[in-house]
Amino acid sequence: MFLSDYVDHTIKKLKAQSANTLTILNLSLGGFAILCILKDQFNLSLLLIFLAAFADRFDGMVARKLNIESEFGKQLDSMCDIISFGVAPALLIYQTVLGDFGAPGAIFTIIYIACGASRLARFNITESNGYFTGLPITAAGCLLTLSYLTVSFIPVHFFMFIVIILSFLMVSTFKLKKV
Repeated sequence: MFLSDYVDHTIKKLKAQSANTLTILNLSLGGFAILCILKDQFNLSLLLIFLAAFADRFDGMVARKLNIESEFGKQLDSMCDIISFGVAPALLIYQTVLGDFGAPGAIFTIIYIACGASRLARFNITESNGYFTGLPITAAGCLLTLSYLTVSFIPVHFFMFIVIILSFLMVSTFKLKKV
């Protein structure tokens, strides 16, 4: 009896933490992406950011499927998202393009991160109604990361436009149906 109770308890604990484990994987991939950016390994950082998005896609799905949604998980997810889809993509574009613009490039980078943080904070204090208000930071981060692939094809000034548009879309009030 003791062994089966122990196994049942262990399985319940593992189940309860499965979504948070995916969330921490998201954070880890975002952190590794930042480290790669600092080592000028931009293509690898792009891959890591997209893998983080993949982990982020499934953490909420797992939480809902296993009925283990929690306020802790919601807060943890937002903290991880600011790293993986706020700081990492912004740093990637800053290191490859915006850094050449000096202070304006740095300001645009910080605006993007600040708008992402504001968007996440707003998400955390609103009730879920089947809609997102503003562009989710995961989508904005993936779009910004994807724009890195166009660096050699479009004028560098266009990246300031991309960053500011994504920033404003995150804090805007338009409604977007959750998928």
